[in-house]
Amino acid sequence: MKFVLKIIKDFPAYLWSGWGAVASVLLFIALWDVGNQIYGDLVLPSPLETFKTLNLMLHDESVISEINTTLYRASIGFGLSLLIGTALGLIAGFFATASMMSRPIVTILVGMPPIAWIVLAMIWFGMGDETVIFTVIVASFPIIFVGALQGTRTLDGNLKEMAESFAFPWHMKFSNVYFPHIFSYVFPAWVSGLGMAWKIVIMAELLATSDGIGASLAVARSQLDTPSALSIVVIMIASLMFIEYIILEPIKREVELWRD
Repeated sequence: MKFVLKIIKDFPAYLWSGWGAVASVLLFIALWDVGNQIYGDLVLPSPLETFKTLNLMLHDESVISEINTTLYRASIGFGLSLLIGTALGLIAGFFATASMMSRPIVTILVGMPPIAWIVLAMIWFGMGDETVIFTVIVASFPIIFVGALQGTRTLDGNLKEMAESFAFPWHMKFSNVYFPHIFSYVFPAWVSGLGMAWKIVIMAELLATSDGIGASLAVARSQLDTPSALSIVVIMIASLMFIEYIILEPIKREVELWRD
């Protein structure tokens, strides 16, 4: 509880420290507007037109339903990938044999193009939620697994010996020795896995379902509705940035204070 309260207390300072990121976003929008003036509305609608279209879409209940559908699929797939990948990665990290046996499997999963998984999932599960969720799991799993594996395999042996020699209770070993080090590897893997999950869920929906943000993007493409397509892209990027920078990053900063 104290941990959560401290994050809330430090949150305004964290937001204030993000002025540089806000400046980079504004610069990107300015370059976007320059691109609109060069290529025209058909190729690249202006930021103003895109945000007007976005505002209309967000007031449409059907669009909100599509967003909720995509969030549901991404959350289930990423959540399962996070739990399974972290648990198996930690286990494999503590056992050299399991670590060696897992390497070819991870190589196969990483090397397999996501589009191939989508095609296989469509054959195995049909056109529905299962295809999207399965593809998200299998694409995110190796990233999270490797992060957890590296976290446990790189634990400093001297620190472990020190903890043993001072007879630290298990909770002190976990909170002061194991957790900070492992978390510094696992958390970036979670963030990378989240980014992968969000991209894959859109791709899978575009190819394998008739609902969700990805399906809406496919409709906008078929109708050459560039403002709607860009508005959907803005929704995707804004959702990912909100999760990463507003929810996950403050937690990461608080947990990694030990580095300072």
